[in-house]
Amino acid sequence: MFVYKFGGASIADAERMSNLLPIIADGQKPLLLVVSALGKTTNALENIVNKAFHGDAAEALAHAHKLEQQHLYFAEKLLSAGNYINAAEVLKVYFNELENAVKNIAPGNYDYSYDQVVCLGEIFSTILFYFFLRQHNLPIEWIDIRTVIRTDATYRDAAVDWEYSKQQAQDIIGSELHKGKIVITQGFIGATSAGKSVTLGREGSDYTAAILAAMLHASSVTIWKDVEGLQNADPKQFPNTVKIDAISYNEVIEMAFYGAQIIHPKTIKPLQNNNIPLYVKCFLDPKLDGSVIQAKVHAAYPPLIVLKENQVLIQVTTKDFSFITEDNLSKLYSIFHDLNVKINLIQNAAISFVACIDNREDKVKSLIEALGKDYKVSINDHVSLLTIRHYTPEIIGNLIKDTQILLRQETRKTVQVIMK
Repeated sequence: MFVYKFGGASIADAERMSNLLPIIADGQKPLLLVVSALGKTTNALENIVNKAFHGDAAEALAHAHKLEQQHLYFAEKLLSAGNYINAAEVLKVYFNELENAVKNIAPGNYDYSYDQVVCLGEIFSTILFYFFLRQHNLPIEWIDIRTVIRTDATYRDAAVDWEYSKQQAQDIIGSELHKGKIVITQGFIGATSAGKSVTLGREGSDYTAAILAAMLHASSVTIWKDVEGLQNADPKQFPNTVKIDAISYNEVIEMAFYGAQIIHPKTIKPLQNNNIPLYVKCFLDPKLDGSVIQAKVHAAYPPLIVLKENQVLIQVTTKDFSFITEDNLSKLYSIFHDLNVKINLIQNAAISFVACIDNREDKVKSLIEALGKDYKVSINDHVSLLTIRHYTPEIIGNLIKDTQILLRQETRKTVQVIMK
């Protein structure tokens, strides 16, 4: 079987969703479709969470109603009159779920509240896509992935219960594929054993596609994007990027670890473990070859560039000027772990420990408070972390020109620079 993943850009409007019909109709079968929320919907839902969490429930509900009208307008443009009525009835059920989630938001548990609201974006989009594909007589089956993917309760970055989820995937999705159905489901989301919605981290739809491919023994995964294939850098950040025809699992894991957004950091491992190739192709021109990620690649790579902006550089110093020994390091790591804060770069000296993290206000505040109990803490905010794999002196010089360098680490293949 084969897995196609469609992101928000590919279904940004009714015309784009319509243009995907030949890709799906002509695709190899059995076929599983993993779909993200409509373009900008996740951002809109995040805004709803933030307004409700900060006490403005009325404004949050008004934005939720606006989002509902946008989806109904999308459906009206996409569907025949009869299918529009049916889709609107189903959408209403889940917009009621959104309204209840907003009303139940309470201070003190932001990540939980976030997941109950934001998870619904993928539900809305797949309902629309399902009715569109059914309208065109494709043998389509819609499945709520929350009945398949079970996770722990680490909201916004949940860990998958592989054993349970694999059995569910085979029983629920696999059985429909064996009947000759095309299955459409959601990326990015799952549910705890208590039935509470969770998300798998931003860009988690790629990860969903990968874990389902592994659980269902897929022949390949194809991620459909609005670019010709993988680039050596984000074209939104850098001019004159270079397309990469083929790249190894290991190299992509390195890029993902350093923050490349084109592939989710957890996506590659289940594919690598099962030797499932991942294709990145352009939905705007499906005839293009795209890029492939696979076990071995016999080619030299161009410099691979990742820029993470809006970072915070935190320096922790012992109050009594004692050394940062193994005991201190263990304690520091535990603090980061307990608060679920990912470290993007780390360096320690005799009496100090430096870490670069994403500038998430809720996480940074809690982290500084926890560290401040036993250490002196200072920060540099609004810094950027630049990583270059297969670097050259020329490319480093060009990219750090006219910046203030706060920290630099360099190995034979990789250089990382924190700059302002």
